[in-house]
Amino acid sequence: MPQYTRSRQQPNTDEAATAAARENASTADDTAEVPDVAEAAEVTEAAEAAEVKEPAPAEAPSPADRTHADDASSADRTAPAGDTAGPPQAEEQQEEPQEAAEPQKAKQPEAQKAEQQADQKAEQQAEQPQEKRQKGVRAWRVKHPVAARNISWAVNALAATLVLFALLMPNNEAGFQPETFLRIPGEAIFGAAVVMVMPRKPRLIVAAIAGLGLGVLVILNLLDIGFNQFLGRGFNIVLDWVLFDDAKSYLEDSLSEAATVGVVIAVIALIVLVLTLTTLSVVRLSNILARHPVTVTRTTLIAGTVWFVCSTLGIQLLPGMPVAARTAAGAVDNRWERVKATLKDEAEFAREAKKDKFANTPPDQLLTDLRGKDMMITFIESYGRSAVEDPIMSPGVDATLDDKTEELRAAGFAAKSGWLTSATYGGNSWLGHSTFLSGLWIDNQNRYRTVTAGDHLTLPSAFKKTGAWRTVGVMPGVQKEWPEGKFYGIDKVYDSRDLGYKGPKFSWSTMPDQYALTAFERLEHGRKQDKPLMSTIILTSSHQPWAPLPKTVPQDQVGDGSIYESIAEAGKDPEDVFYDSTKVKEEYGKSIQYSMTSLMDYLVRYGNDDTVLIVLGDHQPMASVSGSRASRDVPVSIVAKDPEVFDKIADWNWSDGLKPAKDAPVWKMSDFRDRFLTAYGSTPSSPSSPSSPSSPSSPSKG
Repeated sequence: MPQYTRSRQQPNTDEAATAAARENASTADDTAEVPDVAEAAEVTEAAEAAEVKEPAPAEAPSPADRTHADDASSADRTAPAGDTAGPPQAEEQQEEPQEAAEPQKAKQPEAQKAEQQADQKAEQQAEQPQEKRQKGVRAWRVKHPVAARNISWAVNALAATLVLFALLMPNNEAGFQPETFLRIPGEAIFGAAVVMVMPRKPRLIVAAIAGLGLGVLVILNLLDIGFNQFLGRGFNIVLDWVLFDDAKSYLEDSLSEAATVGVVIAVIALIVLVLTLTTLSVVRLSNILARHPVTVTRTTLIAGTVWFVCSTLGIQLLPGMPVAARTAAGAVDNRWERVKATLKDEAEFAREAKKDKFANTPPDQLLTDLRGKDMMITFIESYGRSAVEDPIMSPGVDATLDDKTEELRAAGFAAKSGWLTSATYGGNSWLGHSTFLSGLWIDNQNRYRTVTAGDHLTLPSAFKKTGAWRTVGVMPGVQKEWPEGKFYGIDKVYDSRDLGYKGPKFSWSTMPDQYALTAFERLEHGRKQDKPLMSTIILTSSHQPWAPLPKTVPQDQVGDGSIYESIAEAGKDPEDVFYDSTKVKEEYGKSIQYSMTSLMDYLVRYGNDDTVLIVLGDHQPMASVSGSRASRDVPVSIVAKDPEVFDKIADWNWSDGLKPAKDAPVWKMSDFRDRFLTAYGSTPSSPSSPSSPSSPSSPSKG
């Protein structure tokens, strides 16, 4: 009977072991997104084969053997006392401590058993959801093998497509052509050769790191595309992180705080998704390569040979687009070179900023030919060359410039205009302002921090140094403390909080230009002054997204700005304008017309014989408005009534009027300061002049 019972229980044990092995195989397959039916079958067969090799349990004893053993035990129990070895007292003494120790020994196994049972119960509870999921997946896979296999192949194909896309992805919009993704990525061939020969754990680690790095590269390429679109250059991984805070502030000003939070959450989710998908894709592909070593070896050798031949012969799909691609490796090399150049530039520019040929010029030898003049340096946001030359925007802008030139002439003013090449593009207006005012080429945030931390002479500080002018700044775009005012040499800064505006914002712009100029007249220019004014004014109504736009109102109705409420409500929605390539150009052109109209109307109304105005744009608008191949040129004009003002710059050969001719001289924006100081009687203290090399953060497109 015992033999029969044990032989019936053994098959049940084998079935349990087989089921466990199959569940383990299913668990291993579940590490991928979709289980692989073929792989699960291989694991299950291996588990069943392992069961065959297990040793058989010990055979139960026969009834005769049991009877013999029982007789021997009875004989031992009935043996006389004299037959036992040793004296009786010694035996009793030995039995007493054994009897005392038996309860302690009994307690230990019971405690261990209870602890083991508790641990097993906790493990079972923790594994129940996972087991249910595994059983559900395995059951579905067994029930639908064809669908499971098709899904697995589809996921494999998607993983391969994602990896190839990431390896061949360009960092500019122009590079997204069908031929771009028909090339052979050398990084894929090298990666396949590496992971194919590695053990499982190192292979998974290397694949995960490679996938994560590939995801980072995709994100950096996306940043390059965005920066080229808005700023006309690639993303600088050393300097540009600070700009994300400015971007967040811009979104809050242009949209709303809730919308900004939504955008930030979406961006973070996109980053996590990209990193996750690229990592899982590379890991999955590495597992597939490891399971088919013969096929992979043959394919890798063929692909490597083709790549080498195409690279050696220089075979191209299109001009500048070789078949043998190393886009990802080239992007890494390029970024590393830019990092080194940026760090080198930091030290070089610090030395350059200390050089200034007018730094030691005595006050009585600065700007001697402008004494007694009311100076105005006015920046118009995003006023670029495209505004006066683009076929969509230029008709309206050119007509406004021509009309205002005639109005100025009728009021006794004249104007001369030329071109300046800005240090920035599409944004970062403060870089253009600082370049123009300091005479240094400042095209990145690090240079800006360096120069504003020093005492380099600026145009406002040069006027202040003479003691003959009071310097003021009107900055409606500044909404918090602005310590740079001290560097520029501005005695009094009026930011958006100081101008008394009670009306609505127009997207990013805190107030209409007409109001800002009216406030300047009320707070400074219209008051009796002991000295002439040197004013730096930054107008913001032409700042993107160019909707809604303010309109000119009768001057006696400007008041505290409340009149603009109805204008803002009736204006266009930014989303209806910003993403339409034609509408955004039209509205941008209208914003330039409004800003120039506001400024020239102010000059005609409040200017006098001693007024000298310098008006210029700080940079071109973003690429979707100015064009992907647009220059960085901006118009610059000098307006005055006194003919001697123009006599001093006769050799500049600027065009008459507010609109510069196409062939008018083009200078680097950083050259203007020294030319202006020299033209109006300033004496250099040393012959050396600071240079303005190109920045390492210039766009790199490839």
